[in-house]
Amino acid sequence: MKKTLIASVLALGVAFSAQAKDIVDTAVAAGSFKTLVTALGAAGLVDTLKGPGPFTVFAPTDEAFAKIPKADLDALLKDKTKLTAVLTYHVVPGKVMAADVKAGKVKTVQGSELTVSTMGGVKVDNADVVKTDIVADNGVIHVIDSVIMPK
Repeated sequence: MKKTLIASVLALGVAFSAQAKDIVDTAVAAGSFKTLVTALGAAGLVDTLKGPGPFTVFAPTDEAFAKIPKADLDALLKDKTKLTAVLTYHVVPGKVMAADVKAGKVKTVQGSELTVSTMGGVKVDNADVVKTDIVADNGVIHVIDSVIMPK
């Protein structure tokens, strides 16, 4: 009886520790999205992406943000309206796994449409998708190599 109780408690503990993280926590844990997470905070979007979703996020890495000249990036981080537009342009409603991606136009949370192409690898506008299907409990992250700007 005692061994069964201990085993049950341990199993329950493992189940809770294995619980998936939301999109923001998943991005933080990955370690390569520090600028994105900072930008989400500056735009006031952290709570949104911690929400129920589901969301598909095309997440630029720190290296992708580094392609933007520092003065331009600093200005963007200070302009909450423009920053929110740029960040929500990287988010598509629903959970779209790599196997379900099709070429064409996709409406973003920002309101504009992204162009997805699948010739020679997947591209979102002019950004290459470099890693796919990082699953979070409220959606999925696909890693891109450039920051994409709404039209």
